[in-house]
Amino acid sequence: MSSPGSTASLPSGLSVLTTFPDVLFIPEIIFGGLVWILVASSEVPFPILQGWVMFVSVFCFVMSITLLCLYICSVHGGSSFWVSLDAICQSTAALFYLSAAVLEAYSTYVLGFPMMTAIHYRENIAAVVFAFLATLVYVIHEVFSLLRWKSS
Repeated sequence: MSSPGSTASLPSGLSVLTTFPDVLFIPEIIFGGLVWILVASSEVPFPILQGWVMFVSVFCFVMSITLLCLYICSVHGGSSFWVSLDAICQSTAALFYLSAAVLEAYSTYVLGFPMMTAIHYRENIAAVVFAFLATLVYVIHEVFSLLRWKSS
């Protein structure tokens, strides 16, 4: 049975877009989409590393959009299960994005400018920057989701 405080802990409808930390879904989607686009358009010198980065960016992009749509449609109904699910999803995404950002930075560093064309090097640098920004946003969302989970 859910506690009375858990009903107010997850917003419903369009209030999701004005409530912290749920408003962080928007930069998560934007930064994740940019990582996805930049990695997809760059050369693939290490398929296994950049394959992981692509998986993480697509997985987290779809997960964030799905959760955002479910919250806007008020599917959670005030259940404390959804607070736990939110905390688990944000923690997983933060961990995945940290590993993806480090791997993208490593592959960009190892190849460096002499081995890549200037445009592909800049694309990889931009992908690294946006991957770390996405990681930061997911970590902030994770911290506040865990605090919400603890208080529910």
